[in-house]
Amino acid sequence: MPNDRLKSYLHLHLIVFIWGFTAILGALITIAADVMVWYRMLLASLFLGIYILFSKKSFRIPFDSLLKLALVGLLIALHWIFFFHAIHVSNVSITLSVFSLGAFLASLLEPLFYGRKVLWYEVFFGLIIVIALAIIMQVEIAYFEGMLFAFAAIVLGVLFTLFNGKLIQKHDSAVITFYEFIAGIFFISGYFIIQNKFTLDFFTVAKNNWILLFILSSVCTAYAFTASVKVMEKLSPYTVMLTTNLEPVYGIVLAYFIIGEKEKMSPSFYIGAFIIIITVILNGILKHQRTLKTEN
Repeated sequence: MPNDRLKSYLHLHLIVFIWGFTAILGALITIAADVMVWYRMLLASLFLGIYILFSKKSFRIPFDSLLKLALVGLLIALHWIFFFHAIHVSNVSITLSVFSLGAFLASLLEPLFYGRKVLWYEVFFGLIIVIALAIIMQVEIAYFEGMLFAFAAIVLGVLFTLFNGKLIQKHDSAVITFYEFIAGIFFISGYFIIQNKFTLDFFTVAKNNWILLFILSSVCTAYAFTASVKVMEKLSPYTVMLTTNLEPVYGIVLAYFIIGEKEKMSPSFYIGAFIIIITVILNGILKHQRTLKTEN
C-alpha cells in the first residue's frame, strides 16, 4: 500500500541519517579500518543473535542460501574496510561524496538482477549525480587516494544491496544480517590469522574506542543495517541507493559540528551536495507518480 511505502521511505531517511553519523564514528575511532570492521561485525552479530533469540525467530536457513549470505558477508566486510580506510586517508566529506555514484551504478545493474527495463529517469538522475560528483572532485584532487577507496567501497555496496534485495524476499532481515556478519567475521579472521594480527595489542582497545565501537555496532549497524534490508520489502534497491545519496549531506553537516575545521569544504562541494539533494527529491516525486499510475 502507498502508506506502507511512505513509512518505509521515511524510515529509510532515518537510517541514512544514522549512516551519516557512522562516518563520524569511523573518523573518531583510532584503530585500523580492518580491525574496526572486525569488532563492528563481531559486536553487531552478538546484538542480532540476542534479538533473534528473544523475538523467537528461527535461525534455520537453507544451505544454498547460507552460501549466498556468506558471499554477501564478504562483500559487506570489504565495503566497510574500504569505506573506513577512505575516511582515514582523506576525510568524511570526500568519502561520502563519492558514495553518490551508487545511484548511477544501481541504475545500470539493478535491471540485470531483476530482469526489468532500464528506466530513463534512473539513468538520467544517475548521470546528474556523476556531474555533481565531478564538480566536487574538481578542486579536491589532493584526496584522490581516498576517492579511489571510496569508489571501491560503493561498488561493493551496490552489489550487496542488490543481492540483499533478492534475499529479503525469502528470509527475515535480522537473520540475513546475522549470517552475513558471521561470514564477514570468518573471512576477516582468516586474513588476520595469515597475517598474525591476533596479538595482545589487537585486543587492547582504549576505553574511548570501546564506547564508540559499542555505538557503531549497536545503533549504526545491528539496527540500521537490519532496518535497511527490511525497507527493501517495500522499496527497490535503486530507491534505497539514491536515497543513500543524502548520507553525504547528513554526514558532512554532522562532521562540521563534531569534528570541526578538517571537514570544512570548498563552495564546489556544497554546490554538488545541493544538486544531489534536488535529484533525490525529484526521484521520489517520479517514483510516487509512477506508482499511482500503476495502481490506477
